[in-house]
Amino acid sequence: MAVGQKAPANVAGMLTGRDFLSLHDFSPAEVHGLVGLALAYKRDAATVPAPLAGRSVVLIFLKPSTRTRVSFEVAVASLGGHPVYMQGGEMQLARGETIGDTGRVLSQLTDAIVVRAFAHRDVEELAEAASVPVVNALTDLLHPSQALADLLTLHERMGRLAGLRLAYVGDGNNVCHSLCFAAAQTGIHLRVACPRAYQPADQVLVAARADARTTGGRIDVLEDAREAVEGADAVYTDAWVSMGFEAGADARRRALVPYQVNAALMSLAAPHAIFLHDLPAHRGEEVTDEVMDGAQSAVFTQAGNRLPAAKAILSAVLGV
Repeated sequence: MAVGQKAPANVAGMLTGRDFLSLHDFSPAEVHGLVGLALAYKRDAATVPAPLAGRSVVLIFLKPSTRTRVSFEVAVASLGGHPVYMQGGEMQLARGETIGDTGRVLSQLTDAIVVRAFAHRDVEELAEAASVPVVNALTDLLHPSQALADLLTLHERMGRLAGLRLAYVGDGNNVCHSLCFAAAQTGIHLRVACPRAYQPADQVLVAARADARTTGGRIDVLEDAREAVEGADAVYTDAWVSMGFEAGADARRRALVPYQVNAALMSLAAPHAIFLHDLPAHRGEEVTDEVMDGAQSAVFTQAGNRLPAAKAILSAVLGV
């Protein structure tokens, strides 16, 4: 599909007007369609279409961001739309306006809302009130746009998704939660290695495992990092202390020391394995320089894939 063309009917038709809050909300076919659309946008990146001409997308960021903000802002602009960036402190939210009222007002002024917030419930409340599509740009529970870029990266490098062996090592956080849903919807075998106190939320595991029953996917939660990484096609980690979880950071870091991705741990993966990290990386904590900068590292390609993923999400929910 050329970028200047409309999204395939099986993507645009099914997703037009819908919110993008979690990959759990979509069918396996829809998730695969989004991956395919992102791949098409990346392959035709030199083309400059304007399917969002005359449309505006507001980007609300209540938490700091580099990759997510830039990818969505550039995506809107490169698709011909007008991005409106707003921080929490400059909005009436800071003076007591409700999330619901904010969603109702912005629905009168813009065509879609991209929001990064602390509490996942706030994004759900915004989506319930808004009459335009709402895109989750990260909450304390989920990071679905990152997961879509991760699926794109895996598909590019491995040529497939179903049956891949993906190891996630470290804190069972929002990135891990979205990877659980991504794996479940695409038939990936995900092995998560975390200390018992920092494992993924039970409600996420229950929902993801239910999704996986239709795709052949699998989500296993272990405590042994070496067991999780053994023979993996890809090894993924994230910061040990996520935004909003700074309380108890020292205890968290101590518990996660055995889960550092270093050369010794990577050597247990398959010879063709790649290393993934959603960034920013805290070098010397969750990952060493030799892995971050090594031949197996795909982290900067992965970061670049945030742009075609954002384009796919926006074009799909806006039906262009």
